[in-house]
Amino acid sequence: MKKTEIPRTEDVSNRVYYLLLAGILLVAANLRTHITSLSPIIDTIRDALSLSNTMAGFLTTLPLLAFALLSPFVAQWARRFGTERLIFVSLVLIVIGSLFRPFGGIVPLMAGTFLIGLAVAVFNVLLPSIIKREFPLKIGVMTGLYSIMMGIFASVAAAISVPVASTGLGWRGALLIWTILSAIGLIAWLPQLRRHTRAVLSNAPDVPKRSIWRSPLAWTVTVNMGMQSSIYYIMVAWLPNMMHAQHLDPVVAGYMLSLFQMLMIPINFIAPIIAAKMRDQRSLVIMTTACYIVGIFGFLYANGSLPLIIASIVFFSLSGGFSFSLIMMFFSLRTTSASEAADLSGMAQSVGYLLAGCGPLLYGALHDATGGWQTPYYVMFGIVAVYLLTGLAAGRGGRYVHE
Repeated sequence: MKKTEIPRTEDVSNRVYYLLLAGILLVAANLRTHITSLSPIIDTIRDALSLSNTMAGFLTTLPLLAFALLSPFVAQWARRFGTERLIFVSLVLIVIGSLFRPFGGIVPLMAGTFLIGLAVAVFNVLLPSIIKREFPLKIGVMTGLYSIMMGIFASVAAAISVPVASTGLGWRGALLIWTILSAIGLIAWLPQLRRHTRAVLSNAPDVPKRSIWRSPLAWTVTVNMGMQSSIYYIMVAWLPNMMHAQHLDPVVAGYMLSLFQMLMIPINFIAPIIAAKMRDQRSLVIMTTACYIVGIFGFLYANGSLPLIIASIVFFSLSGGFSFSLIMMFFSLRTTSASEAADLSGMAQSVGYLLAGCGPLLYGALHDATGGWQTPYYVMFGIVAVYLLTGLAAGRGGRYVHE
């Protein structure tokens, strides 16, 4: 006997439909806020807790390590315990983590950040799977909508962290306020527990499938995921510091990170819709690569010029929005079922985020070793080159991971 999921359709009542949509979007709102709210005030936290630059860089990398650690198990746990229940438990975890990390010293801060990373790992893996299962005819639009929510709140978190930390609330208050958003997401997801997906027995014979870890295409998507995530988290972790080196005020530097996040919002909505209508996405990969290259050159030669810095951030936002949207779409476009999408998402986000976690650490170490940002920028060119090669392979249409 073979275990399969109960079929899900889009033919549901308006109330159920909108409750599900609200739940997905509020979960998406929690995907990056707890991370982007941290990096603009990392210097303040470092000074307050007497941390080294290496330890401060490790703090921003902790969520990525949590992603890498948990992601391979998420799809299996979802099949065993139910997708809705697993997301609910993760929302509880993110509330606990966000309450825990502002209080005490470095140990609670790191423990809370790691708990948040574990929760976000579940969201990262299961949201593409839920969208493929619940909205098979609207994958591009739904991917765009949840990307917009993620981008809006990530941008707001980056923009207000420094101003809030400058008030009586301090850096602890700047982190703690996002517990409210997580609690709202938890409440909004409660109705989904009644729609718990249970496995049922099917009379269909077991058809053995090759492990997704043995699929060359899955590995291509995984490395592509690692490269685009590495660039994104380098920007999130170090953009304020890179802007300090360009002689920008710390508040303005925080605004640059917010601008980077904000400009990705419309791209995150448009890109999945465009990609879903294309059989082959290689042209989008090439365009994304070109934007990355222009952005890096802009930073290299800005010399403190605010217009050139802003222009470079625009190109980074274009490339960041398209690269993220493409990888999320590959989880659906290169698989044939929600279960496969969860498997690919879990694999890609495990190894991919392990690779991505090396990015901010390597970037910070190179900066400490060389005393500047020029060498790290050249390393980013190498990351972009690998992104291009894997993206061209992953973007070729008509291929599936279990072929």
